[in-house]
Amino acid sequence: MSKKVAVVTGANKGIGFAIVRELCKAKFTGDVILTARNEKLGNEAVKMLKSEGFEVSYHHLDICDQGSAKQLSNFLQKTYGGLDVLINNAGMAFKNDATETFGEQAEVTMRTNFWGTLWVCHALLPLLRPNARVVNVSSFVSKKALDTCSPQLQAKFRDTELSEEELCLLMGQFVIAAQQGNHQAQGWPNTAYGTTKIGVTVLSRIQAHFLTKTRAADGILLNACCPGWVRTDMAGSKAPKSPEEGAQTPTYLALLPEGMKEPHGQLVWDKTIQEW
Repeated sequence: MSKKVAVVTGANKGIGFAIVRELCKAKFTGDVILTARNEKLGNEAVKMLKSEGFEVSYHHLDICDQGSAKQLSNFLQKTYGGLDVLINNAGMAFKNDATETFGEQAEVTMRTNFWGTLWVCHALLPLLRPNARVVNVSSFVSKKALDTCSPQLQAKFRDTELSEEELCLLMGQFVIAAQQGNHQAQGWPNTAYGTTKIGVTVLSRIQAHFLTKTRAADGILLNACCPGWVRTDMAGSKAPKSPEEGAQTPTYLALLPEGMKEPHGQLVWDKTIQEW
């Protein structure tokens, strides 16, 4: 049997880096691959973890580049013959004082947080082995953003029959509305980051349903999670949680024991399923 392998995206710093460390501390029984788009920063992160006694390797991944995701897929297929843990952590948010227009912020944030996550999933989910675990890092902001959507949009995002294609159309509609400056009039929340994370949370439910339908006997679990408000470059220094604390729920979901049926297709925060 091929060696097990775990992949963490956006892992050269912050929560992603802490997740890699936690997987190593938990003695994940296989190789842990830290990915980042900047090779220098990725290799520096690996060097730091190795100095702490952890065996980690680096592989390039720019989640906004579908070709990059495909290269990673080819590497995993050739080297391991599959994938056992995928943690989609890579993401971004503009600062409150950003000078870019809201429309520009919406387009860039959506391309990274939603489309990037989707492209990585399209490239890597076909490699999942039985009992694999997938964690899409979302945010509690997705729930807050959902609650400020119009009743019509809320109903769509809570519809368990919503397809991936329909979700993609909705995410595209938000960006267009944001660029036109009438997103709130159309029932959208006034947060680009929050809307992209609605997309990630709902995408996770759709993907989980698909896995249940197509691979019911394989015991694969896929969930979205909220790491909490964590002190990172993105969230700032005033956040209450350390990156290590933020890594707890993603790591818990990544290491759910074989044979468990739940959680699956859920939004999990502090190791607890959240109502959507």
